[in-house]
Amino acid sequence: MAEKDELGRRGEQVAAEWLQEQGYTLVDRNWRCPSGELDLILRQGTTMVFAEVKTRSSLTFGHPFEAITSRKAARLRRLAAAWCREREPGAVSVRIDAVAVTNAWSERPNVEHLAGIV
Repeated sequence: MAEKDELGRRGEQVAAEWLQEQGYTLVDRNWRCPSGELDLILRQGTTMVFAEVKTRSSLTFGHPFEAITSRKAARLRRLAAAWCREREPGAVSVRIDAVAVTNAWSERPNVEHLAGIV
């Protein structure tokens, strides 16, 4: 596996664990359809939360959140709708969040969470 793929997997694992520690329930991860992939699908109370995880080894090339463009946000909305149609047709409350992970391999990775990015 390529180093960047390993870093991404590690970041998703760190984010999933962190969100669960915050009270979220992990429902699904790495869900794919022809249009793309959703990193983490969680539940917070009655809200379905779709979390896009961005992991960087450093901030040298910018903050991880900078990689979430308006085009990416629009894709996340479409993917969340597709997931709900397939898995949770009665979902009433849906939110898309972003999670940035840096220093993923350290003993204490840095996790930043933005709720409701779109």
